Amino acid sequence: MRCPYCNFPESKVIDSRPTDESNSIRRRRECLSCGKRFTTYETVESVPLVVVKKDGSRQAFDRNKILNGLVKACEKRPVSMEVLEKTVSEIEQKLLNSMDREVPSERVGELVMDALKEVDQVAYVRFASVYRQFKDIDSFMAELNKLLGK
Repeated sequence: MRCPYCNFPESKVIDSRPTDESNSIRRRRECLSCGKRFTTYETVESVPLVVVKKDGSRQAFDRNKILNGLVKACEKRPVSMEVLEKTVSEIEQKLLNSMDREVPSERVGELVMDALKEVDQVAYVRFASVYRQFKDIDSFMAELNKLLGK
């Protein structure tokens, strides 16, 4: 770490402690050349997650889009916002754990559908009907039969 006073490239750490929010570490340092002390903060660098759409365009991952889709699918269903928030967090965590910084939108949609299948089956069918763009009753029935295990 460069000294902000003399620009010397080396310093020693005197004290380290987490910040109040515990999202970074505060370090007191002393320059090995001029002896002056200064403070640095170390935080985890987060790489943004990018969703690759079907047309090839890219946009930043937005958890609110998933939450809004879940809210619409679960409208008038006995599913609490707490459950929906938890579901979105689990989906986001799965995407971040995949270590891929670019995720196809199809992957996001499949994760949402898998989660909805566990949360509420009616909401799952609602979401699937929009996501899979059912064209007729046969494709709708095929999805229902898969859900029922036939």
